[in-house]
Amino acid sequence: MIVTHEDLEGSLASLVRNVREPSAGIFGPDSLAWRLGGDLAVFLGGGRAALLQLAHPLVAHAIDHHSRTRADVIGRFERTFRHVFAMTFGPLDDAIRAARRVHQIHTRVHGEISETVGGVAAGTRYHANDAEALLWVHATLVDTTILVRQRLGARVSRHDLDRYAQEMNRFAALFGIPEALLPATWRDHEAYMARMIPMLAVAPCAREMATFLFGRASRVQPPLGRITEAVAAAMLPDRLVEQFGLQRSRVIVDAAFALGAPIYKCLPARMTAIPAHAAAIRRLAGKPPSAFSAWAERKLFALTERMAGDQNRTRRG
Repeated sequence: MIVTHEDLEGSLASLVRNVREPSAGIFGPDSLAWRLGGDLAVFLGGGRAALLQLAHPLVAHAIDHHSRTRADVIGRFERTFRHVFAMTFGPLDDAIRAARRVHQIHTRVHGEISETVGGVAAGTRYHANDAEALLWVHATLVDTTILVRQRLGARVSRHDLDRYAQEMNRFAALFGIPEALLPATWRDHEAYMARMIPMLAVAPCAREMATFLFGRASRVQPPLGRITEAVAAAMLPDRLVEQFGLQRSRVIVDAAFALGAPIYKCLPARMTAIPAHAAAIRRLAGKPPSAFSAWAERKLFALTERMAGDQNRTRRG
């Protein structure tokens, strides 16, 4: 099923009817979505989520054929997360505006894959607004957020897992994903992931994009790229690690999580909050934007440039 403009508008209208405080957006400060996904730790799972998405042949070919990921890693990262931040932490109007913008971009992304990958035959059509593909991308973000929290020692109760899954269905509504496809409980989400993982297969274009993601296309892979690759590999199924050709240091990564978790828990929220989250808290408190948040956001995007290495500087220069 392709999510049409009418489908999206119906989904948005339903979402708007159930938002109590438009100024707080689709979640708000009391939500688990902000508490579990509102600090910088979630970026530890960015590599894992991206690779799970790329391991879906239709998603991989859509990105390969229509994205400027190779030529502009930084720009794509910034554009993607500015939309995500607006949807997650912005007021309702900003979230709706971003949703419509993303949908419109997706309408131009369609085609067919040129090779057979896993169980997906050459010639199979893809569309960025395909509901099943959108659901998979959404599920990778939900799943990875919880996995990172657990790796950092958080004990998330089954009740909170169910509540988190249900809250994140609001985010899915911004993409027009039909409610019938969404999980009602965390067990539903787990069952969906268990069905999908064996069906994944890494296309050559996906493996190539992974080299750019982790800076391995540079003459020398940057240290941050090596770290991000190792963290992603430690949280992925063995089969996908092999297909992507990742460098794995699971023992080291496991030890780093074990040693770093207690330290991270002691850090004050102002040091760990995603800048957009911190800005949302200030906005709701009637305070002006913080210069520190703006600085922190610039630093966050600069880290991506360091991870990607000199391939971006080469292409720019």
